[in-house]
Amino acid sequence: MTITPVPRIGVVVVAAGSGTRLGGGAPKAFVGIDGSSILRHALTGVFAAPPAQVVIVAPAGREGDALSEALAAAGERRDLVSVVAGGETRQASVAAGLAALWADVEVVLVHDAARALTPAEVFERVVAAIDAGATGAIPVLPVIDTVKRVVGDEIVAAVDRAELAAAQTPQGFRRDVLDVAYAAARRDFTDDAALVAEAGHAVVAVPGHPLSFKITTAADLDRARHLITAAVPRAPAHLEHGPVVPRVGVGTDVHAFGGDGTLWLAGLEWPGETPLSGHSDGDAVAHAIVDALLSAAGLGDIGTHFGTDHPEYAGAHADVFLGRTVALLGEAGWRVGNVSVQVQAQRPRFSARRAEAERVLSATLGGAPVTVSATTTDGLGFAGRAEGVSAFAVALVVPA
Repeated sequence: MTITPVPRIGVVVVAAGSGTRLGGGAPKAFVGIDGSSILRHALTGVFAAPPAQVVIVAPAGREGDALSEALAAAGERRDLVSVVAGGETRQASVAAGLAALWADVEVVLVHDAARALTPAEVFERVVAAIDAGATGAIPVLPVIDTVKRVVGDEIVAAVDRAELAAAQTPQGFRRDVLDVAYAAARRDFTDDAALVAEAGHAVVAVPGHPLSFKITTAADLDRARHLITAAVPRAPAHLEHGPVVPRVGVGTDVHAFGGDGTLWLAGLEWPGETPLSGHSDGDAVAHAIVDALLSAAGLGDIGTHFGTDHPEYAGAHADVFLGRTVALLGEAGWRVGNVSVQVQAQRPRFSARRAEAERVLSATLGGAPVTVSATTTDGLGFAGRAEGVSAFAVALVVPA
C-alpha cells in the first residue's frame, strides 16, 4: 500500500456561506455551474495545485455532501481530505478549518469556494511567495475602473486607482503567524490578510487571475457557466474539430512626440523626456502588446476595446490597458504565454531600465514573461529623426 507523504501545505476551503444573494435554492457551494457544483469546480483547482492537506468548511448539516464532492475531485489524494462544520461568520469558519490542520502543516492557504474557477497557478504563486520569505501573500488584480468617493448621491472625490488592487484568494500565510493572529483577533475582518496585518505582519501581493472572480450574484453564476461551456475556444471553421493549440499574434503601434505631461513608455514614467501624444498616455510599447494579445486570441484590435469612442481610457497608463486585456483573454478562455516587444526610437535610452520595464510589464500580465529590446534604426525614418516611437510586439496565448 502506498502511503501519501504528509504535506507541509494546508488549504482551508471556505464553503459555509448561505448564498442568499445568489438565490440558487441551496447553500452557495452546492449550487451547480454545469453538471458539477461550485464546490466541485473550486476543488478541481485545489487538487491541481501542489499536494496539500485540504480542509473543507461546510454548512452545518451538509458535511456529508461536502465530503462526497471532495472525494470525487480528489482522485489519488482522497486521504488528504477532511470536512468540518462552519461557524456563524466567515472568520469563525476559517478558525474551524485551522483547528483541523495537521501539526506538520507549515504554510496555510485560505480559499473561498465561491472563487470556483481559480487556476492552480495562483496557488503556486502564493506558496512561492511564502517560500521566498513572505509572512503572508495574496493574489490581486489591478483596478481598471475609474473609482470615485461618494457620499449619499454626491461624488466628492476621485480615487487614485494606481494605489488600488482587487484582492482574491487563496490568501497564504505562515502557519504560526496565522494561528497567533486568529487567537488574538477581537473583531471580524473582511479577509485573512486584514487580520494578519492588524497583528503587525506585512503581506505581499502576487499576480491574481481574471478567472478567480467571486460568484456572489446570479449574474456571476451566469458568467461562470458561460466560461465553463466556452473554456475551449473554437478553432477556425476548417480546424473546428482539431486540437486547440497555442496561438500567436502580432501588434504594432506608433506615437509622435508632443503630448502633455511626462513620457510614459513600457509601463514606466520617464522624467525629463518629451511625452508622446495620444488618446491615452501614448505608450506605444503597451499598446503594441495589447494589439498582439488581442490578435492572438481573435478578439479584434486595440481600437475595438480602447479607441477614442471609449473616453474612460483617456490618459490611462499601461496597467489599465494590459490589465483589461488580460481580463478579456481570460473571459475568452485564454491566458498569456509570453510576449516579446521591440522599441524603435532615438530616445529614451532603454538599456538602463530594460529589466525594470520587463518586470513591470510581466507583473501587469499576470506574471507572463516579457522581453523588451530596443534599436535606434541608425537614424533612418521618423524614429531615427527623433519624431516619435514605434513598437512591434509578438505574443503567445495558450488555453487557460
